[in-house]
Amino acid sequence: DITGWYYQYQRDKIEDELEMTMVCHRPEGLEQLEAQTNFSKRELQVLYRGFKNECPSGVVNEETFKQIYSQFFPHGDASMYAHYLFNAFDTTQTGSVKFEDFVTALSILLRGTVHEKLRWTFNLYDINKDGYINKEEMIDIVKAIYDMMGKYTYPVLKDDTPRQHVDVFFQKMDKNKDGVVTLDEFLESCQEDDNIMRSLQLFENVM
Repeated sequence: DITGWYYQYQRDKIEDELEMTMVCHRPEGLEQLEAQTNFSKRELQVLYRGFKNECPSGVVNEETFKQIYSQFFPHGDASMYAHYLFNAFDTTQTGSVKFEDFVTALSILLRGTVHEKLRWTFNLYDINKDGYINKEEMIDIVKAIYDMMGKYTYPVLKDDTPRQHVDVFFQKMDKNKDGVVTLDEFLESCQEDDNIMRSLQLFENVM
């Protein structure tokens, strides 16, 4: 009945508010996050519950992040990929990911424009955060994805496959042949070449 539902809704609301005040790290107001992301307030409440469930302190460190990721990919080794992904989520480089960091990234990856997703992906591949992607960085990320997907998914892969895979892409992306890929080169290459775009969809699927 409607009274019971309303009562439950109010109780959930009070619980949410209580939780918000009790955690070690209290996220910014949900209204503010709603304005900054592509999620509704209700979706943010659901996401916050799940986040809080996994991370009662309100923040995730890299170790916890790796443990969560390893559950999704039991057939491979997800630790390196989780390490790179964690660094991309941890935009302030504090060594921990807060709920705001988590939903901001999720919002881009799930509901962002192509341009936003590509900028985020560039940041993931730019491991040392110098504003460029070099070939070794790209190899490291691609190798981490192969490791994570495991032999189960790619039974016949040879050890040098990630390098060959990257050689082809890097050649296309490094327009001025200076040995690094800039954000503009990355955006242009991805948007004009379906193969590169499709390959990056693989990345979206491992999210």
